[in-house]
Amino acid sequence: MLKILLVDDEPFIVQGLSMLLDWEKEGCEIVATMQNGMEALAYLRANEVDLIIADIKMPEMTGLELLETIRREQISDAYFVILSGYSDFAYAQQAIRYSCMDYVLKPIEKEALTEIIRKAANMSAKEIQRQEDSRRMERAYLARNVISLLLGKYDDMNLEYVTTHMCLSGGVRYVDIQLVDVTDPEDVEDMEMRSVQRKLYQSCSEFLKEDETHCILDVSFDGNVYDVGLIYCDYMPARYNCTEKEYFEKLLNYLSVALKQQLVMLVGKKVQDISGISKSYGAAYRLNSLLSFHDRKNIYYYEEEIQVNSDGILLCKSELDNLISAIEQNDKVRIHESVDRLYEELRRLGAMGETINLNINYLLFQLIHTATEQDDCVNQEEILHLISESAFEDGTKRGSRVHLARFACEYAEYLAQLRKNVSRGVLAMIEQEVRERFAENLTLRELGQKYFINNAYLGQVFRKKYNQSFKDYLNNYRIEQAAQLLLRTDDKIYKIAEDVGYKNTDYFINKFIAAKGCTPSKFRKQSLKTGQGEKV
Repeated sequence: MLKILLVDDEPFIVQGLSMLLDWEKEGCEIVATMQNGMEALAYLRANEVDLIIADIKMPEMTGLELLETIRREQISDAYFVILSGYSDFAYAQQAIRYSCMDYVLKPIEKEALTEIIRKAANMSAKEIQRQEDSRRMERAYLARNVISLLLGKYDDMNLEYVTTHMCLSGGVRYVDIQLVDVTDPEDVEDMEMRSVQRKLYQSCSEFLKEDETHCILDVSFDGNVYDVGLIYCDYMPARYNCTEKEYFEKLLNYLSVALKQQLVMLVGKKVQDISGISKSYGAAYRLNSLLSFHDRKNIYYYEEEIQVNSDGILLCKSELDNLISAIEQNDKVRIHESVDRLYEELRRLGAMGETINLNINYLLFQLIHTATEQDDCVNQEEILHLISESAFEDGTKRGSRVHLARFACEYAEYLAQLRKNVSRGVLAMIEQEVRERFAENLTLRELGQKYFINNAYLGQVFRKKYNQSFKDYLNNYRIEQAAQLLLRTDDKIYKIAEDVGYKNTDYFINKFIAAKGCTPSKFRKQSLKTGQGEKV
């Protein structure tokens, strides 16, 4: 509602203005009426309004003096309208000088007042939109500077901007918040996942309230990860009168309820201040690659999951190095033997939680390093995570002997593919598969099995070349084929949808609109009108 202040020393004028319009219908509310400029000034110092309609001639302070004082002292940026019985141009000039929106002669008619109200409402809406656009741009620029710090690629200008535009304290962590069980992003289209990601981002911002700028979108720089990042500071739990762990639990519960989905939170190591946040960021992403080898939890703390000290924790380096060697040589027999020896040694040592974690973490980090040496353009931590998830099956304990053996064999195949660079030729074959079988339920998992390529690796290589997921690539190809059928045939929409691989016509229409900007029927009609729709 547009808040309006009426200022006039003649009560019948105020009463007349109040009754002249259906103010509520026009989206307005008269919040106060004052008899002179001094009263109005006192009210404005304590209250906000959107529009002031004031008489020009009043005792103690005239309408022009009120306008001049408001602008000079920056008391209010409300739109101002002068009502006057004087048509002298000098008055109008003076009013315009102080950004008066309108100068109206008495008696004012209903149509003229309605036009003024609507003009003010339109200007107010545009100003609100301008402010919102400005706020979004400022927040996006702040996020860019924060991301520079997260990646450890920053200078003094980045650091200064962040420290002056964000509420910070000592004790800082990077926290990654992800959807649970989205193990194969290729099964879900990018637009759908992006929508869920934005809802997660909005919900996180709502929880943070005045700290909303601490929530960052697109932090992972990985097309297959739809998450949000949080820059946590030690002062935050105090606002909820709780501990750090209770704060994270409150946040996670709030987000899970808002999205009606299960989430996982990866809490990076605590650093002294924001300048060291890249270390916490790296720690959170190392946690991500280890999740498949640990029991499922809602919140993972770096300090708890990766505890390395000298008090009785042993590294079975000989057995681990033998396993790594077997994986590098893709020797399945040696892999199983090495896994057995590793677990026998752990059993002999009476290894418990921390020791087992240390040994598995050493193995995973070494495998990431090995793969990165062969291809540093692919996110190796994500590949490792996806392969370890695919090796996990119901009834198999995470991090168990069977799980590790399955993972090691699949990872060995992945490394062999990296060495051969076989993906380059396979991409051409997959293009051919899409051209010939686009109407079928094609998935990267099926194609990976057909061409003996790890589907996680194939998905990343595919996205790198085409700048989109396989699912979106297939969808776009189907839509182009549908467009050709719309132009060249008289087939019904539902028939064309089926022919290009869509079982649900409504879903097809939505996808077509997203790609072409109009419905299939309108596309056909417009093409016929422009002479592009003749049958061939």
